[in-house]
Amino acid sequence: MTTPHTAVENIEQIESGEYERQRVPDSKLKGWKSFLGMYAGEHAAGTEFVIGPLFLTTGVSAFDLIVGLLLGNLMAVLSWRFLTAEIGTKFRYTLYFHLEKICGKKLVTYYNVANGVLFCFLAGAMITVSATAIGIPFDMKMPQLTDTLPNGMTWIIIVLVLGGLISFIAAKGYSTVAKAANWMSPFIVLAFIASGIVALYQLEVGSFSEFWNIWGEGGEPFPGQIKYTFWHVFLWSWFANAAMHIGMSDLSVFRFAKSPSLGWTTAAGIYIGHYIAWIAAALLYAVYLKTPEAQGFLASGQAPTVAPGPLAYNALGVFGIIAVIMAGWTTANPTIYRAGLAFQAVMPKLSTFKVTLIAGSVATIAGLFPAFAMKLLDFVALYGFILAPIGAIVVFDYFFSKKAGIQAFYAEKSKIDFNPAVLWAWVISFGVFYLISVQFDIFLSFVTLPTWLCCGALFLLFSKYYQKKK
Repeated sequence: MTTPHTAVENIEQIESGEYERQRVPDSKLKGWKSFLGMYAGEHAAGTEFVIGPLFLTTGVSAFDLIVGLLLGNLMAVLSWRFLTAEIGTKFRYTLYFHLEKICGKKLVTYYNVANGVLFCFLAGAMITVSATAIGIPFDMKMPQLTDTLPNGMTWIIIVLVLGGLISFIAAKGYSTVAKAANWMSPFIVLAFIASGIVALYQLEVGSFSEFWNIWGEGGEPFPGQIKYTFWHVFLWSWFANAAMHIGMSDLSVFRFAKSPSLGWTTAAGIYIGHYIAWIAAALLYAVYLKTPEAQGFLASGQAPTVAPGPLAYNALGVFGIIAVIMAGWTTANPTIYRAGLAFQAVMPKLSTFKVTLIAGSVATIAGLFPAFAMKLLDFVALYGFILAPIGAIVVFDYFFSKKAGIQAFYAEKSKIDFNPAVLWAWVISFGVFYLISVQFDIFLSFVTLPTWLCCGALFLLFSKYYQKKK
């Protein structure tokens, strides 16, 4: 990748606070190289080392995985291109400022809290990922797939030290973090590709049919996991980044784009990170499953560990350990920083340094509990399910406000700081479909789109009522 400098420049402007409450001027717009580098770096990260192996634990078939990922990721790219990039380049506002115009300042504050907490949990999972690599020289016991609590003092010490270091670096400022992350991203991508090739060699795969037979027709899921079909893979991969595309979080990114067509650059990150990297990581796990240790776990009715550190070390040695540490670190650091920004909206009197340390502390505590990483498929589904409906408010306000006969940017135009139409639309849609998911044991990714559509439709309906009443 030849664009780390331009990617950093774009990220720095996005996170620096410039144009936070105004339209980005034309002189500051960026071309395709900036976005290509940014998305390639962002989506080949620590999460991929966990997600790939987790797909194998669900007993998914080759067709369901390979074709499901291909089409699901395509839908994600289309969502970025025709929703996020379209609206982002139209108004050129951050998501928070855009929402404030629709929802009012108080309601956006509540959104920031939810966003910040979920960012912390995601960063915690990435601290867990890096800790599994650092623990190898210390002969640390690795967390199991079904582990929830810390499994020993060595684990606790490594996570606390690592989390403290990551939090301190994030609190010192985003510029250095962004530069390091973008320079490391080609190394991490290379590690994924190399690990996949080495794994194929270790599995003695000599043809496409042998590669296909790694998954074959699928099988029974591991203990504690659910069986994945084509629709699980398709919908999960589409909504793995639901908060960013249909949730509109990346309005803050695409407000710098010269045209909506730059939304296509997301394909670079998605198909490198969410296709090649996921499959490569799954191959690493397939190698491990043939070891006596893994077979022993399966024979006793337990799920073998999916700890990324040992998997990468088995394929690439020390290079694999370094790659896992980098991948987790480069994901956790900016995630903690963004969580700090979200919390600062709630605690404006605290400095960015202090509020980022608070976010880092929450992330580090979360990292102590392996469940956030070991249940990453479920957590990512929940993350998108919670935040995506808020993006429907932005989309429906933009595309349908005139047809529905309501005032767009109502909070700004009427000078209110709390728009009840938004709150009730989110609460009802979220509550109803979450209860349906729990009551009928439906995977959350199956109800993310219905929840999103319901929230948008209810927003128009309630807006019609409240605006008429006003």
